[in-house]
Amino acid sequence: MSNKYSSRYNNFSFDDDAEANAEATIGQDSDSLEFFSAPGQGHPFSGIERNGQRSRAARIAPYHSRRSYNSHEPSSSTGPSVSLSSFSRSVPIHQLPWDGLPHERRTNINFNNHIHGGTGGNGGAGVRGQGGDGGAGEGPTLNYYIDAEEGNINHINNIHRHGEADILRVAAASDAFHDSAERYPQPKCHPETRTKMLEDLWAWSSKSDLASSILWLHGPAGAGKSAIAQSFCHKLEAAGRLGASFFFKRGHPSRGTSEKLFPTIAYQLALYQPELKQSISQIVEDDPSTIDRALAIQLEKLIIKPCRRSIPSRNLVIVIDGLDECELRCKGQDNIHKKILESIGTVIHGSEKPFPLRFFVASRPEPHIREAFMDTLLKIHRPVNIEQSFYDVQRYLIDEFGRIRREHQETMTTIHGPWPSWEIINQLVHNSSGYFIYTSTVIKFIDDRDFRPPERLQVILGMKKPDSGSPFAALDALYTQILCAVPHRPLLLKILAVIAAKIQLPIGYIDQLLELEPGEVQLTLRGLRSVIGAEKNGSESNDWSPESEIVVHHASFYDFLQDPVRAGMFYVGNSSLRADLCHHILKALSYSYDNPYLNKHGCAGW
Repeated sequence: MSNKYSSRYNNFSFDDDAEANAEATIGQDSDSLEFFSAPGQGHPFSGIERNGQRSRAARIAPYHSRRSYNSHEPSSSTGPSVSLSSFSRSVPIHQLPWDGLPHERRTNINFNNHIHGGTGGNGGAGVRGQGGDGGAGEGPTLNYYIDAEEGNINHINNIHRHGEADILRVAAASDAFHDSAERYPQPKCHPETRTKMLEDLWAWSSKSDLASSILWLHGPAGAGKSAIAQSFCHKLEAAGRLGASFFFKRGHPSRGTSEKLFPTIAYQLALYQPELKQSISQIVEDDPSTIDRALAIQLEKLIIKPCRRSIPSRNLVIVIDGLDECELRCKGQDNIHKKILESIGTVIHGSEKPFPLRFFVASRPEPHIREAFMDTLLKIHRPVNIEQSFYDVQRYLIDEFGRIRREHQETMTTIHGPWPSWEIINQLVHNSSGYFIYTSTVIKFIDDRDFRPPERLQVILGMKKPDSGSPFAALDALYTQILCAVPHRPLLLKILAVIAAKIQLPIGYIDQLLELEPGEVQLTLRGLRSVIGAEKNGSESNDWSPESEIVVHHASFYDFLQDPVRAGMFYVGNSSLRADLCHHILKALSYSYDNPYLNKHGCAGW
């Protein structure tokens, strides 16, 4: 007779020619299983108890001599056999009632042991065309032998250890990589633009002199620093010389602070540089807490020390973009930008010979960042001011207007000849002051499926010429023109105050926060898609659903809204708007329910 006992975690099958119960199923998900031994009809039995009901299994008799376990050894007896196909991790094998039971006859026991770890974690985000490794499975492996005389089963549990690569993977911010899915579509240089600058960057990366170990690319918001950094990463990657990349984003949970900067760089070095993998892995294995140390210690142990042990045969470039967007986790700390730069400078100063790592840093020329470069890093960095490029802007406009005309053929059938004229293109180039942020915003404004491109272009051309001599005066005028086209200005200012405060809420929750009708925020912002967009599940989306979050296309729009001189009537930093926003937040936080239990344990939806 054959009895099978199964549960969510166990699968036992017992074959015996002796007494056994009818087929039964025990051990459902919520059941507690207990093993027991009891005499029955003159024979010792072992079994499993569930909810007070016992199911007796086959008699188990040990070998008469101790020997090592062999899963492939055939049975030499015609007596009953027991086959255990798997054990649960939650039921220790020492709880099995095989210790000290009397047995009447010799029985061969064949153990088919299939013990698996837990399911591995999901693969990491795609990096350089390759998905990250899945996480390691957790769970024991089981080794044991049988003591025939005593009826004992001795066992050793070897718990699978997380590898050092898993420690770094968890500590790293994969969404900060230059090719992460979250940053798609990444900003990059338009074809045939910025060619001279990219050539200069390539020449710098090929040198080994300490005097230019760091290249600082600086320029105002909207100058195209991130696009250049992105294109430079692609060029380095194609040549196998990209060591790592980290693109900061202000306010982002993982790439908005310095905590993950050096672990992320170390992870990429270990992942893609065979010469460094063993050294970095050994350091993390010896001391996993390294990833939580001070910045200088992280850099020295995770990156510099391995490079000194296993120097690559070529220069590797570390690309850090948007350093000025790195924020402090806690108020009152010292300047984090300066700490990062000083950490890099210290290790380079300590090198007695040319170092195989070169650091590319892009940021705005903030005073404290400039101070660090002019002080600690004075003799080891090369400053590069991103230059205005009227020719590149013109090339970009010609190509983009050509694309718009092809994609909007149904609304441009009455347009004949070149569109727009050379005169108009040159006017837009002049308004841009040689920077791409103005022209890219113009293109987004014109390339709107809800309007005819020629009509949108006329709106741009009809704008009042700016009086200011600022290079971004035309951009400010463009932002003002776009905002002026939105009706219900008081409501718009309330919504802009939420956006400027960087309160990350889905669109539907902003309706609730400001006590608006559902869909009111979406209707109000529909004319601003050239400066803001929608994001869903971490990716940019055309679906402005209540679950989507608002994203600003460029940081210069934040600067505009918070500058009373530039924004004028659309300035959101005045006391009345701030007080109104605080009032709505406090009211939402003090929301109450009719049900007293919900008031005590519940919370507002957002």
